[in-house]
Amino acid sequence: MNELQATTIYCPYCGESITVMIEHLGESQEYIEDCQVCCRPIIFNVCVSNSGEADVSVRSENDTF
Repeated sequence: MNELQATTIYCPYCGESITVMIEHLGESQEYIEDCQVCCRPIIFNVCVSNSGEADVSVRSENDTF
């Protein structure tokens, strides 16, 4: 069973602080989840560090890397 990690992020659209559950798969992943406040799509990038920790970053769909 994969571990779930509660993570607080700030919506790139409305700026609200929201807590999301990140599924720790042990590998990097990217997915889209709607903001719980403004309902706009947030792109989540989850990278796994060498120590196995998940690093979460978010961006709007109009932002580039």
